[in-house]
Amino acid sequence: MIRARWRTLAPVAWLPAILACSAPEGDGGYFPLAAGHRWEYEVRIERENLVVTTERQVMTTTGLDRLDSGAAWVRRSDAGLTYWLRSDAEGVYRVASKSDLDADPRPDKAPRFVLRQPLVRGTQWQATTTAYLLERRQEFPREIRHTHPAVPMGYVIDAVGERVETRAGRFDDCLRVRGEAQLRLFADPVQGWRDLPLTTIEWYCRDVGLVRLERQEPAASTFLSGGSLVMELVSWK
Repeated sequence: MIRARWRTLAPVAWLPAILACSAPEGDGGYFPLAAGHRWEYEVRIERENLVVTTERQVMTTTGLDRLDSGAAWVRRSDAGLTYWLRSDAEGVYRVASKSDLDADPRPDKAPRFVLRQPLVRGTQWQATTTAYLLERRQEFPREIRHTHPAVPMGYVIDAVGERVETRAGRFDDCLRVRGEAQLRLFADPVQGWRDLPLTTIEWYCRDVGLVRLERQEPAASTFLSGGSLVMELVSWK
């Protein structure tokens, strides 16, 4: 169940504008899109009840595809999720997605930026997220994401030129991106309604892409359970 729950998040989720007729830029920068790349991540989830689970997730790029709105680069997760992305002067953004249960790609209603230009400290944008770790302890459905599928999250480039150590190696030229949102939920009869924080920190490194992601969704209530997640790059090409 942890596997299915986490893999609805696009790393980018977390991956999460309309392109001109020419083919979009595919490689270079902090989020490579051209065909032939492969990233393997370890995903570690620690829940507030101290249960810890780990799994591996693999992302691959398969090249250009053409949608009704024009050409886009394709990324596929081994969980059966496919994403169509573009890169231009505005940044890198997702334009459509598809699960193995969908007959056709589902276009995004608005550009869902992964990274927005300019790639400097202080650049901000907004995209939707959901609660990937928050759960109800007793009610059904337990997963909060089923009732709150689109929560606005504000993103900002917190730092540039950072060094990040992962099991895939050390990376010296990285962007650190912070995402913050609040989700108002009934915590319990004592605390009542609370604005629960959803926080994401992502590191994108030049010519490699996403190398680390940290997600915090604390609950600390009798009705709700939260947790934390760390996604770390293990290997890439």
